Amino acid sequence: MNKKNKPDTRGYVYSTDPDFQFSDNPQQEHDTLEPKQQKLFILLDTKQRGGKAVTLIEGFIGKQADLEDLGKKLKTFCGTGGSVKDNAIIIQGDQRDKVLAWLQKNKFSSAKKKG
Repeated sequence: MNKKNKPDTRGYVYSTDPDFQFSDNPQQEHDTLEPKQQKLFILLDTKQRGGKAVTLIEGFIGKQADLEDLGKKLKTFCGTGGSVKDNAIIIQGDQRDKVLAWLQKNKFSSAKKKG
């Protein structure tokens, strides 16, 4: 492959914008808010998951490490699998009631949302 057609290391191949420049500014992480100040939204989602339901927890403001820690605690409490992607916690199955109970017990300000 010659150098002319080689894609950039960031995944860009070509831009039609003559003023395009690569930005090396990663997204800045916010400090994690106290649980009382967090307003988390709980919803049930089945889109693009082969018809299987998952519980999404969105609205967390803070560092990625703290979000992953919260996700791990929720997965352990619910006894199911899950992951943290795109600033949202994904818990397998319809676990909205369990998640809401855990968040209220740990003094999170949460709002239940229908999905």
